[in-house]
Amino acid sequence: MRASRTAAALGARVAIAEMDRFGGTCVHRGCIPKKLYAWAAQFRDELREAASFGWKLDPPAFDWSTLRANTARELARLGALYERLLAEAGVAIHRGRARVLDAHTVEVAGERHRARHILVATGSRPVRPAIPGAELGITSDEAFGLERLPARALVVGGGYIALEFASIFNGLGVETTLAHRGERLLRGFDREMGERLAEEIANKGVRIRLGSRLERLEPGIVAAFADGTRERTDLVLFATGRRPNTAGLGLEAAGVALGPQGAVRVDRYSKSSVDSIHAIGDVTDRLNLTPVATAEGMWLARTLFGDSPTPVDHEAVPTCIFANPNFATVGLSEETARERFGAVDIYRSSFRALRHALGGAEDRVHLKLVVDTTSQRVVGAHIVGPEAGEILQGIAIAVKAGLTKAEFDATLGIHPTVAEEFVTLRQKAR
Repeated sequence: MRASRTAAALGARVAIAEMDRFGGTCVHRGCIPKKLYAWAAQFRDELREAASFGWKLDPPAFDWSTLRANTARELARLGALYERLLAEAGVAIHRGRARVLDAHTVEVAGERHRARHILVATGSRPVRPAIPGAELGITSDEAFGLERLPARALVVGGGYIALEFASIFNGLGVETTLAHRGERLLRGFDREMGERLAEEIANKGVRIRLGSRLERLEPGIVAAFADGTRERTDLVLFATGRRPNTAGLGLEAAGVALGPQGAVRVDRYSKSSVDSIHAIGDVTDRLNLTPVATAEGMWLARTLFGDSPTPVDHEAVPTCIFANPNFATVGLSEETARERFGAVDIYRSSFRALRHALGGAEDRVHLKLVVDTTSQRVVGAHIVGPEAGEILQGIAIAVKAGLTKAEFDATLGIHPTVAEEFVTLRQKAR
């Protein structure tokens, strides 16, 4: 959508093919409903603490059908809005599944269209593991439309989607287990901060099983693990990876090179092995985040139609895992920074936020700065805690700008806030 609107604004004639609702995974099966459901789940903690601040509440009750219906209404509104914005930008809309016939021809619903440039932005889809009984489980695509909330849920996976759904189910009163075959959660993120997040999630009631490889699901639903243990549950959600949506698009026949998992291979300007065919977003399996995909769309439009070749920039991209609590990060993990720079300085803090002082909750906030010892640039910033994404967005500007630890130190904090800790860290942890 962003690529189409930007290209049209630059004077290009643009057509878009869509077989489903406008907005894609983010709007209908990802970011937006996930964040709404995460907020719903976190209200449980807010309600518990409200009494200590003087609020007298009747015993609260949660209604799943209300959340589901209200969310569906909002997603329908957004889908219609995005379609209207495309039309107002002058983008021609073709309904149906597209198939690339050659370097300049696309077929949609039996009609052929010629174009100087073709852009593939078909995203990705969740995959189930290849185990017996996998059809008894669901993926994130089906999670938002469940008819009823289960009493027990098993979430399989160790990435951010798994942690987010485990927190959602747990917060809404579901007895939740998170099972991961690896020995650590959040591979690719800062290891220490991932461990802190796991501790906080466990303290809120999520049962975490590491080193637990699921072998099969049996009718019932019974999960059988490689260590011989078996667990009966009411729902299994697989968060075990995603795969680019390239099957049946005709790309290989058109000469487009694909990776082992079907991702479109592109250069730093998002051009495929065919000069006239380009790809952005999750279908390229580079950095699979919505703001990254939309930025890639803008950069490509400028390259093709704005007389301004713009390569993709995947450095210091901020992101947030909307588990409970949040985990927001920008820049390098400690491990990656050590590999890149050799010597790094680590600053960290762990404390109970003021908001928990009256109610006695044991939730802790964890912050960390990673600093290149030689240049003293802050190359990584990480936080586990409430509204971490809102806090880190501003810190991300500083990291992206290459500010030094001394410049962080020279910035006054807003007191009393969690965010002020980022500019008051003085003692090196190591």
